[in-house]
Amino acid sequence: MEFALWSVIVGLLLVLMALAGTVLKRLPLSTAMLYLLVGLGVSPLALDMLSVDPRLDAHVLERVAEVVVLLSLFTAGLKLSPGLHDRRWALPVRLALNSMIVTITLIAGAAYLFLDLPVGACILLGAILAPTDPVLASEVQLQEPGDRDKLRFALTGEGGLNDGTAFPFVMLGLGLLGVHELGPLGMRWLAVDVLWATVAGLAIGWALGTAIGRLVLFLRREHKEALGLDDFLALGLIGLSYGCALLLHAYGFLAVFAAGVALRRLEQRQSAGEASTESVEQAMADPDLTVQETMASHPQHGPAFMAQAVLGFNEHAERIGEVAIVITIGALLWAVKWDSAALWFVPLLLLVIRPVAVRLGLAKVSVSRNQRWLIGWFGIRGVGSLYYLMYAVNHGLEPRLADQLIGLTVSVVVTSIVVHGISVTPLMAAYERALSRGRAGR
Repeated sequence: MEFALWSVIVGLLLVLMALAGTVLKRLPLSTAMLYLLVGLGVSPLALDMLSVDPRLDAHVLERVAEVVVLLSLFTAGLKLSPGLHDRRWALPVRLALNSMIVTITLIAGAAYLFLDLPVGACILLGAILAPTDPVLASEVQLQEPGDRDKLRFALTGEGGLNDGTAFPFVMLGLGLLGVHELGPLGMRWLAVDVLWATVAGLAIGWALGTAIGRLVLFLRREHKEALGLDDFLALGLIGLSYGCALLLHAYGFLAVFAAGVALRRLEQRQSAGEASTESVEQAMADPDLTVQETMASHPQHGPAFMAQAVLGFNEHAERIGEVAIVITIGALLWAVKWDSAALWFVPLLLLVIRPVAVRLGLAKVSVSRNQRWLIGWFGIRGVGSLYYLMYAVNHGLEPRLADQLIGLTVSVVVTSIVVHGISVTPLMAAYERALSRGRAGR
């Protein structure tokens, strides 16, 4: 009976999302908010169908969050079409480095001064909460690879990069707490956790994305082989990039993101631009599989078809992952030991620390006042923070400290889901209207 009831609930939810998707885009309401309510409904607080404990189930939670983040990072990479020399890359790189460090510093400082946490825990909390989320931020990210909007590009790139750039600081916090080796004067941390893991992660992902993309295109163009099953290609490249990076002690998140960027860059170099995009859209809309296979093996349009097919599958998989993880977040709220400090800590992070970090990180960068303000507001926290939290818990945090970090992190994530979910539709609609007026006035 329980499985049947779960089938009904999940089935109704998915059908509702399919039917009401366009309506929700016009309302101050996000799909994540609905998933969170479903999670609360099936938790011990209501129907008691799903009982998740953030400490007892930490290993499962880490793995689920990990998979969802990987899907989202690959999608983000595939959406970033400009070449690496494009000036727009300055925005996400500065956000993922400069603003990230400022955010971690300010969170750690507030935690040290007002939460009575040890230095290692303060840095760890900053690293957990500093990354913006690539999963729940889809509505403010690039909607298609050809989108040239600075705001969406910045938020997409930041979400893809900073889930990897936060990892060194997670390891630093764990090291200062005595559960990770830092080496004499922190030299091991600097050499391995910062330099090697970051550079190697990006290099591994870029190399695999480029090599596998070229292999597939060669087989399709020259031999009419390897046609179809682009979903297998997407999952295989994600798994290969992530696994190879971890085996070489590099950051898998950066590797997966870089693999997505490399695949998109390969498509740009080898396709016919707008002509390929239009031809691919027509072929994908054609129900005749022969037409699609012909397009996949086309000398000029094949790269665009491959990239678009992989992106389409990955976006669908990402949405399913979002459903699963946000329902899970709702189902664990009953077991969280809430900290009253969250009443001031959450507003401090979202309303003060994030905007200050963005302003400092983007100093002297060409970006409009509206774009800077919106980047500061849409520092959405979510699945990435949950993953880092569970990663830390599984590395042997002391129980009292683990409960405190869980309470603060979940408070931030839930608040972000609600306040950003309510504000994203009206704010982005106003932003699009302002852009339209600007174009009309030229």
